[in-house]
Amino acid sequence: MWQRLAGFVLKFRIPLLIGLLVSTVAMGYFASKVKMSYDYVNAIPRDNPKFKIYQEFKKQFGEDGNMMVLGVQTDHFFDLSYFNDYVALSRAIKAIPEVENVLSVPAAINLIKNDSTRQLSAVPIFQSGAKSQQELDSLSASFLNLPFYRGLLYSKEGNAYLMAIHINKDVLNSAQREGVVKQITELADNFGKQQQQEVYMSGLPLIRTNMAVKVANELKLFLGISFLLTAVILFLFFRSLTDVLISMIVVAIGVVWSLATIYLFGYKITLLTGLIPPLIVVIGIPNCVYFLNKYHSEYAGHGNKMKALVRMVQKMGIVTLFTNITAAIGFGVFWFTNSAILKEFGLVAGLNIMMIFLISFILLPSVLSFLKAPKHTNTSYLEGGAVNGILDFLTGLVFKYRPFVYAFTSLMVVLALWGMARLKTEAFMVDDIPKTDKIYTDLKFFEHNFKGVMPLEIAVDTKRKNGVISLQTLTKLDELSKLIEAQPAFARPLSISEGIKFARQAFYNGDSTSYAVPNSFDISFLARYLRMKSGTGDEDNSTYSKLLSSFMDSTRQIARMSVNMADVGSEKLPAILNSLQPKVNEIFDTAHYNVTFTGTSVIFLEGSRFIISGLTESILLAFVLIIFCMLYLFRSFKMLIISLIPNVIPLIVTAGVMGWMGIAIKPSTVLVFSIALGIAIDVTIRFLVNFKQELPLNNYDISATVKQTIHETGLSIIYTSLILFAGFMIFSFSQFGGTKALGWLTSLTLVMAMITNLTILPAMLLWMEKGILRKAKKKELWNALDEEEDIEMADLGLEEEK
Repeated sequence: MWQRLAGFVLKFRIPLLIGLLVSTVAMGYFASKVKMSYDYVNAIPRDNPKFKIYQEFKKQFGEDGNMMVLGVQTDHFFDLSYFNDYVALSRAIKAIPEVENVLSVPAAINLIKNDSTRQLSAVPIFQSGAKSQQELDSLSASFLNLPFYRGLLYSKEGNAYLMAIHINKDVLNSAQREGVVKQITELADNFGKQQQQEVYMSGLPLIRTNMAVKVANELKLFLGISFLLTAVILFLFFRSLTDVLISMIVVAIGVVWSLATIYLFGYKITLLTGLIPPLIVVIGIPNCVYFLNKYHSEYAGHGNKMKALVRMVQKMGIVTLFTNITAAIGFGVFWFTNSAILKEFGLVAGLNIMMIFLISFILLPSVLSFLKAPKHTNTSYLEGGAVNGILDFLTGLVFKYRPFVYAFTSLMVVLALWGMARLKTEAFMVDDIPKTDKIYTDLKFFEHNFKGVMPLEIAVDTKRKNGVISLQTLTKLDELSKLIEAQPAFARPLSISEGIKFARQAFYNGDSTSYAVPNSFDISFLARYLRMKSGTGDEDNSTYSKLLSSFMDSTRQIARMSVNMADVGSEKLPAILNSLQPKVNEIFDTAHYNVTFTGTSVIFLEGSRFIISGLTESILLAFVLIIFCMLYLFRSFKMLIISLIPNVIPLIVTAGVMGWMGIAIKPSTVLVFSIALGIAIDVTIRFLVNFKQELPLNNYDISATVKQTIHETGLSIIYTSLILFAGFMIFSFSQFGGTKALGWLTSLTLVMAMITNLTILPAMLLWMEKGILRKAKKKELWNALDEEEDIEMADLGLEEEK
């Protein structure tokens, strides 16, 4: 079959190449339209109960992750010159069309009681600014006398100040967010330069935008480096610019197709799908190495170019097909998880790995048929050179020191299993950002001074209309607020009870000791004053009115409590919330109230949990599917065991290294195992297929065949492993910690797989020599890969060519 496929490709090479060119141009058009993703919540399944609660919450109260914050730390905040510059900064940011609101010290309002009208007026404290330091001192004293703002706009110590910027949610889900965030950042940086101090910036809009920009930049960088690096390695291998250029064209087409696939499926580039184009380069190059290596060795044997091309496809077609299938399985199994972001990654990666096989299968023999036959300098690498010394050393280990190989491997596995026991599962919202990055250090500033800026939302359903505004509910909300504030990871919550406490303070003429929930005595008097009266402007009153209305739904049945929190991670947050639940139930009787925790923080960490559990399941699924592939190829359980053990050992060792080095299981690092398994098994297939093909030629002498296979396949195995190692090591230079770990851990796993497949695999073949020999002689081994009888060139519609 493979000979006839080779004949078909070579006979119709011109129309096939034209078709490939036209389709690539079309795919290039679609690839140019692919966009970046700015969404965080697509990691969690849409039918997840927590996701449904979050969606319902957003319908009632709007977006919770649209706040960007600026922070300054100074003892001179209320110096006239500094304060006026800060006012100008606040106004400049508010003037940006996409900014909906700015909450800051200059925008703070006070509530003033009017006894004649029995109403409260909302009056801006710093309405017209201050013309003198004495006036500003008086206004600042009034501001600092309002407990409502303490811990929200300034820290309790009084030397850190926060500006909360709310950005339009539709803008945040589009590419426009980059321009908006850039404008805000430039204004803040200019203020910092003017005052000669650092301005701290954080919040999900900033974090997401910066991460998206970094992903886009790294995609371009890694693509360039992967092309350059693989080209250099290929040139050192083949010593032919032509072979390098053909290989680069193959993977370049694959990259274009992968980007187009992302667009055609309606996906966007995420932290995961952004890895696919460089991965296509890394995975596609071994296809070229296998095909070209076989072409050169065949031509060196008989000197017939067309026959060498047919033999190249005949011998390496099924091998390359199955190596691509197993690699595609390693990625494609992510489609079967419940996580949307993993589904996208698995589908696009798995599909394009098979596409790169099709591209190389058509392009390589077609283009090579038009080129001159390889020269001796192009095939001199077949003699091995320095690599032969390595292969001789490995052969010596297998034949002379087999017990040592088994003992050392066993010791390594035991240590790895010990390390695996130390593994932990944990993810953070800024997990992948280096600890020296300004995004991370600024986040820590807000966690230190304001206990964090990550959004957590609490919804209290009173199960009856107007239940929120009852004195009983207000009192319970205040109790909950105090419970939340007492937690080290949570800032002081904001809810309708805080607004009512603010109003009570105004009712008692601004006395800060009156900042408390009304009691049964003064609630009736205060109720009249809650009908707001225009003070100096309706906008100021609407600010307070919006504040109250934004913390309860239209029926006043559900109360909202917003909390800023630290990025405590996926392990601590559930523990904190679980510890709070019994105390919450004591405050709110479950028969009359329903309290739920939601918000972007909960959804993100829930999504991380789903990714990790989904990846664990996908590894098992990949393992099962690869087992079926190996059974189809070799039709022998003994050979199945032989093929799996050299690939399981590297995975165990990698997990052990992670345990000993304290690298947690998280979405980015758990990818290593499925990817490495799918790619590493390629080496095993290559080795065992060559072993099968050479066994009859050596009169079924297992020892001689093993030795020959180590030398014949070892060369291409070492070179392809080197390419894969270098390709994945590129990711270790990423700015994202998870991508960096993915890079070097996958490289480690693949190098370990190369070593085990060149030592443990042949050692086990020798150990099972009698059983293999008996099956081979009965022709029960590898029936699926029986040799095809050679077909004459004329029968394939081709002419002999020297």
